[in-house]
Amino acid sequence: MTGHRPTAGIDTSKPHPARMYDWYLGGKDNYPVDEAMGRQMLTLDPRVPVMARVNRAFMHRATRWLAAHGTRQFLDVGTGIPTEPNLHRVAQEIAPDARVVYCDNDPIVLAHAAALLRGTPEGKTEYLQADVRDPDAGLEGAGKVLDFDRPIALSLVALLHFVSDEEGAHDLVRRLLDALPSGSHLVMTHATADFTPEQSRAATEKLRAAGVTLALRSREEFTRFFTGLDLVEPGVEVPHRWHPELGDPVAGQEDGVIPGYGAVARKP
Repeated sequence: MTGHRPTAGIDTSKPHPARMYDWYLGGKDNYPVDEAMGRQMLTLDPRVPVMARVNRAFMHRATRWLAAHGTRQFLDVGTGIPTEPNLHRVAQEIAPDARVVYCDNDPIVLAHAAALLRGTPEGKTEYLQADVRDPDAGLEGAGKVLDFDRPIALSLVALLHFVSDEEGAHDLVRRLLDALPSGSHLVMTHATADFTPEQSRAATEKLRAAGVTLALRSREEFTRFFTGLDLVEPGVEVPHRWHPELGDPVAGQEDGVIPGYGAVARKP
């Protein structure tokens, strides 16, 4: 965002994951500090932008699957800076009456919230500024738009690897799920060091030095988030291999390993 004045409340002294993600996707809503750290990540693994696009594509496919299977309510936590098509666009193409609540803690997302609120007349979209680390606040706000007596899809895409075990990542997910009725779904992707341990260790150290938490988890640790839920086939998978028939492939996704996992599961 060179040449733009920072929006009030935005800390441009250190990189922010949402703005780095925006830079990876080719967006303009980031600052020099985000680009600088992004370029450092590229020196460790030049495929990081491919990983970002693969996560977006997974969200699109999971949303299509859910909408096609009757889900009409979505709670997207860790929304990130708007990148078309956003979740509500995908859901409302299939189900015009779908209701979507976005939730993020970054002031720059709030500055673009209007882009998240242009949905269908039949449906409803809303944006809340709240942090996943305060699930009660997010749930309270979402309850003004969503009916918690009907199934809700909880989307946590590329989010929980920025929440450490010390911050209670698994407990936070459980608190969110406990508020949802039977028939709801959990949608998640998560970065891992399983495939690229040396690069992942270096990336974690660089980000920690810049004040950004990166909590990479193994397949087993990721699967723990779905304890008590019924995994949708094919279960825990590398993100681009989860129902690839529901979307177009991302350029470059087959040129090496995608170090992450994705899954969708139903609450009994």
